[in-house]
Amino acid sequence: MLLTIVSAVFVFGLLVLVHEWGHFITAKMTNMRVDEFAIGFGPKLLGWKRGETLYAIRAIPLGGYNRIAGMDMDEDENDAGDRAYFKRPVWARMIVILAGSIMNFILPVVLFFLIFFFVGIQSPSVEPVVGGVMDSSPAASAGLMAGDKITSINGHEVTEWKNISEYFKDSAGTPVALTYLREGEQKETTVIPVEEPSSKRVIIGIQGTLVAHEVSLGDAAIMSVEKTWTIFKSMLEALVMLVTKEGASAELSGPIGVAQMAGEVAQHGFIPLLNFAAFLSLNLGIVNLLPVPALDGGHFVTLVIEAVRGKQMSRQAMYYIQAVGVVLLISLMLFATFNDITR
Repeated sequence: MLLTIVSAVFVFGLLVLVHEWGHFITAKMTNMRVDEFAIGFGPKLLGWKRGETLYAIRAIPLGGYNRIAGMDMDEDENDAGDRAYFKRPVWARMIVILAGSIMNFILPVVLFFLIFFFVGIQSPSVEPVVGGVMDSSPAASAGLMAGDKITSINGHEVTEWKNISEYFKDSAGTPVALTYLREGEQKETTVIPVEEPSSKRVIIGIQGTLVAHEVSLGDAAIMSVEKTWTIFKSMLEALVMLVTKEGASAELSGPIGVAQMAGEVAQHGFIPLLNFAAFLSLNLGIVNLLPVPALDGGHFVTLVIEAVRGKQMSRQAMYYIQAVGVVLLISLMLFATFNDITR
């Protein structure tokens, strides 16, 4: 439970910090007055003021915000003068609105670069050494463990990992004699392979080991961009499927589900958690740009309308648009949370 909480706080905190920093820095660059930059919601735990901006860490670490003067429709229109959000040029407001999601697209590139450069890339080893054993699998029942080196199957010598699948290929449901080395000591066991329903492959529930390879600075930069772009495209395809019949059975996850996933990923180490954060950052960036009121994409649409009309929408119209958006988002959040709890 503690690992799940710490992992969730780290992931949510990182994503929100980067997203809100995008809004913050572009608001400053376009001469808007930022009254507060906060990570989290609720009561203030820690805060310090530098210049005109209060920097705060608040009690509920599931979000964050920038309080930009003039962005709140209930605020006195003359309070911030020409530095109020609504008095800045439409192009400046567009930049500020888009900057959060843009930062969420940049973060994965940075995280993948750090992983590739400092950790390297991993490729499957050809050695017939067990890297992991699935729970409740035939291999687990036979007593196999990570680190065991398989030397023969039914009397056939095993010299490479590919030999294992070759010798098990036609033996589903049949006891197979297996010899292996564990810490230099030869052992024997019997395993009964099974056929995997989805792929029709015969398996015993083991995976091989991985070999790490160093990556140069230039290659790490190129690979990080390529990986980010690949994931980005797959997410867009998934989003299209979600609004079609193909995605009718898709399951949505809310904060509870994401926190649970973060805890599960963290059990495998810090690097997998960084990969998860990169994946989630891309997801957040894309979702935030959807043309839904109360999301950044919805704000951007109203700015486009303003640019076309040549004048701002009325405060009353903006209020009703935002109210509808908030209701939609809260409804979606409740639905996703209900899914998390029932799962």
